[in-house]
Amino acid sequence: MFRRTFWFTAGAAAGVWATTKVNRKLNQLTPESLAVRAADKAVETGHRLKDFALDIKSGMAQREAELNDVLGIGEGEVRELPAQRRLVAIETAQERYRKQQYSKEQNPKHSYNRNEDH
Repeated sequence: MFRRTFWFTAGAAAGVWATTKVNRKLNQLTPESLAVRAADKAVETGHRLKDFALDIKSGMAQREAELNDVLGIGEGEVRELPAQRRLVAIETAQERYRKQQYSKEQNPKHSYNRNEDH
């Protein structure tokens, strides 16, 4: 009799445990629960990205200070920006053609008149 009671109790406990486990998993897979978990992950990712950006910014400032020390540039010095460079215009095909025509009109080397007597 004791054996039957033991196995009945063990079976009931296993059934309760399995039912609880399945219900928890089903609750985790509801749309509301999935949305909450996704929002939490997004916020956590945002915090990690912010920390990463702050680490990069502090590293850049540290490296800039090191370079300024090596180059002998003090913080109190006022530096001027270099003068603005003029951009060289790219010559288009039409402009080259016009220049060629103008130079031919000014210095004709050959006469191309076909009506000319030979």
